[in-house]
Amino acid sequence: MKSIVLTGGGTTGHVSVNLTLIPHLLERGWDIHYIGSKGGIEETLIKKYNEVHYHAISTGKLRRYWSKENVKDMFRVGKGILQAKRVLNKVKPSIVFSKGGFVSVPVVLAAKWSRIPIITHESDMTPGLANRIGLPFATKICYTFEDTKKHVPEEKGLFLGAVVRDELFKGSRDKGFALTGFSSRKPVILVTGGSQGAKSINDFVRDQLDELLQTFQIIHLCGKDKKDERLEGVKGYIQYEYVTDELPHLYAISDLVLTRAGSNTIFELLALRKPMILVPLPDTQSRGDQIQNADYFKRQGYAEVIKDENLKGKGAVELVKQAYVNRYQYVDEMRKQAVQNPTEKLLSLIEEYKKN
Repeated sequence: MKSIVLTGGGTTGHVSVNLTLIPHLLERGWDIHYIGSKGGIEETLIKKYNEVHYHAISTGKLRRYWSKENVKDMFRVGKGILQAKRVLNKVKPSIVFSKGGFVSVPVVLAAKWSRIPIITHESDMTPGLANRIGLPFATKICYTFEDTKKHVPEEKGLFLGAVVRDELFKGSRDKGFALTGFSSRKPVILVTGGSQGAKSINDFVRDQLDELLQTFQIIHLCGKDKKDERLEGVKGYIQYEYVTDELPHLYAISDLVLTRAGSNTIFELLALRKPMILVPLPDTQSRGDQIQNADYFKRQGYAEVIKDENLKGKGAVELVKQAYVNRYQYVDEMRKQAVQNPTEKLLSLIEEYKKN
């Protein structure tokens, strides 16, 4: 049986492409192994597939600033490389596919050491730190934005576009309204700060809840352990820490989405033709990739953008309301972009580069 090792983690964005690939790989008879961190979000997401073998390894955090933890993490990454090497020696995969995130670094290094072909995927306009470390070792580097080609070796790079999960197109409005108890007669806004939540977004929604509820019903994906129990039962407002199978149905009833600007999420919304307001993670908390993503989507006419520091007060509420008024303008621009799901192309690439 053909065997593949998938890796990537730390956030949902570093797992989503793998989640898209898994059902197709299973259908095609692949033996699938996943290398991730112990207790990471990737372990939670992957465990719903009983057919996928999960292997936890030691890993550090890739920081862009000095910390004494960096020294400790060097040893953790070294340990992770040895653990990944043992998994690879046992599994003997035909290929490794990496979606990035700090857990992927030991796996990519171990795969290169073991002379196993490596395909990586970069969702943002500029490669993240983990993928930058892996660039010299990758056999092929796929990317979502065409502009990314200037950041990767020409002979290795391949513009692929956004890999969007098939199940997102199967959302049911009836199921969405049944899940939320909402009415179809009032617009719905879905608010999310990503799998970990976003304090500024959560604070804005809760501080301005009465004002927002005058116009919208609100689905609030607030992040793990970030629910506000005091708001349970408020009419027109429902909060979830995190959703998986419910997400397509919640998207189906949403007229507007207020979200961070992680590339996986915003390309999913583009494919679904969902008007969006992007609140990119500020460069004080990131390498600035979400700011680049948001600027690109605004230039294309797909979204409105609110800076994180401006997401407060009634002024921000008015911007949200105005985005709803202008929603059809965003949809018109989105319709000019053909819906492309390059999953099949990626699967063919895996077949092409696998080690026989």
